[in-house]
Amino acid sequence: MTDLQQYVDAPGREELVQQVRAKIDELGITYVYYQFISVTGRIVGKGIPARHWERTAAKGFQLVYGSTANLAIDRHGDYIGYGPEASELVGIADPDTFVQLPWDKRVARVFCTLFRNREERVNPGQFLTSDCRGNLRRIHEEFKGKHGLEMRCGTEPEMMWLKKGEDGMPDGGVTKPTCYHIDQFEELRPVFMRVIEYSEQMGLDIIQGDHEDAPGQLELNTQYDDVLQNADRLTT
Repeated sequence: MTDLQQYVDAPGREELVQQVRAKIDELGITYVYYQFISVTGRIVGKGIPARHWERTAAKGFQLVYGSTANLAIDRHGDYIGYGPEASELVGIADPDTFVQLPWDKRVARVFCTLFRNREERVNPGQFLTSDCRGNLRRIHEEFKGKHGLEMRCGTEPEMMWLKKGEDGMPDGGVTKPTCYHIDQFEELRPVFMRVIEYSEQMGLDIIQGDHEDAPGQLELNTQYDDVLQNADRLTT
């Protein structure tokens, strides 16, 4: 049996799929982002109407292998990692990552694990080696099995809130570059309170915040957690 089929048939997964269907119906979700992370940290994937949840959870979606490398090209003009003749990966949803988006409650996101195409001549349905998120989970599981410990991490994401110039382009920060100044922090209160509200609805525990030393620069820190869950929440 392939990695892909074992993943779909894993004990308890079908129950999770049905729990997501109940959540879709209860919350009125009509659209789902099936997403994964490229090798540079970009969120990529496909959007699919929620009425196709069960079929997509079982069969997955297909996308070119090169999407894991942002379809970038090297200096010779060749696609990085995979050529245009390559087949397509299969993305399978991880139901336990399904979350409604608080800024548009009609939409949800779910992270996916990536596999080689079912019809590949070599290693069909095998875990895709360029799936950085899948690699993180598998390495973490191996680490836990070997050492009996769990990797946890927290993050200190910093963000810039910029003004828009007359030409529509960024035109400096909203606040002054006064590090840790509560007055400058307060000026951005409507922004960071909305960010905290959305973050907590998606499972992040915001524990601290401050104004940093550049115009419009804020830091909002999260509580440490399972390394994969932390990465999923941060990249949403």
